[in-house]
Order: sequence, then structure tokens, then C-alpha cells
Amino acid sequence: MSAGTHPAGAQGARAEQHRGDRSGRGDRLEVAASVLALLADRTRLSLVERLGRGEADVTTLTEACGAARPSVSQHLAKLRLAGLVTTRKDGRRVVYALGHGHLRRLVDEALNVADHELRSLPPHD
Repeated sequence: MSAGTHPAGAQGARAEQHRGDRSGRGDRLEVAASVLALLADRTRLSLVERLGRGEADVTTLTEACGAARPSVSQHLAKLRLAGLVTTRKDGRRVVYALGHGHLRRLVDEALNVADHELRSLPPHD
């Protein structure tokens, strides 16, 4: 995310609430909550998980997440607007990539938690 950009529209009034927080912790928590809220959608989570394995175009992403192409395009637009994914042109195709590796690791860890829950695996550090 670019400096000063809060995903999911966290700008404005909510960001103003934390101006008095000298440590910046409130702003950090607000932005983190916005990122997690964006990833709380199954399709967007699937898109970010797939992009964690490498860049891809809309056709590849549509096949990977199993959603309709218009839906995938809308979700990608939200992720792009929030600065979580980037784009580049390759001829007539638009190729998407993750904005940074932290997202890949975040999604990987969330999926690891899911694996533990589904398989009743013991907790660990």
C-alpha cells in the first residue's frame, strides 16, 4: 500500500480518530483491520492465494478461484484500489501480481490455521 493509503476506504473519519495516538498504533491497527476485512471474502482470499504463487491474468485467476469472470474482475479492482495487487500490461492482457510478500505469508498462515482446524491438528509455535 502506498503511503497515506488506507485500504477498504479507511480514510477520513476513522483515520481521524487515531490522530492523537502518538505511537501510530491506532493507525496500524486500522489499516491491518482493513486489509483483513478485504481478505475476509472467499473469492478475494482465493485470488490472493493464487497470486502468491506468481503473477496471472484474469483468465487464469478466474479458473483458479472458480468464480464468474465479472465477479473476479470486481474483486481484483477492489484489491488493486487498496494497493494489495499491482498490474502490468503484457500486450493486450493485464497481468496481476501481489503488492508485496507479506500478503502471501499472511494468507499462507491463515490457510495453515484452517488446516489445523479442519484436521484437528495440535497447536504449535
